[in-house]
Amino acid sequence: MQIQFETLQQSRNLLVKVINKLTLEQLNTVPKGFHNSIAWNLAHLTVTQQLLCYKLSGLDGYISDKMIQHFQKGTAPEYYVSQQEFDNCKELFLSLPETLKLDYNKGIFKKYKSYTTSVNVTLNCIEDAIAFNNYHEGIHLGVILQLKKLV
Repeated sequence: MQIQFETLQQSRNLLVKVINKLTLEQLNTVPKGFHNSIAWNLAHLTVTQQLLCYKLSGLDGYISDKMIQHFQKGTAPEYYVSQQEFDNCKELFLSLPETLKLDYNKGIFKKYKSYTTSVNVTLNCIEDAIAFNNYHEGIHLGVILQLKKLV
């Protein structure tokens, strides 16, 4: 599992490095032909990891219900994300992989509600969720790289 945690942390570090010099306006821009922004994607990745790993394990996780409501699967940007909200999200984005690793090593993930993803992959345990989440994050890194070229 160590490689899964390392992959998650390093991919998130890379993503933040890629977007670090963008303005708040660029982060919130939804280019023509797209349905979301870089800010939305970053928040969506934070939310998805928490839902796949914690909520489906019957645990609360570390993000607010409001954040889930605005950035979960099936949502789109509803408002301009403020600098403070983006900074808070970025802090969660970078810190939660370590929290996940610590929680996993503590053994808090005792049960898991099976879930079939939109790409028809069924997750049956926390290890499946962590691995699938890394795949999901790779997809969104690609989207963010495309968005960055257009903002």
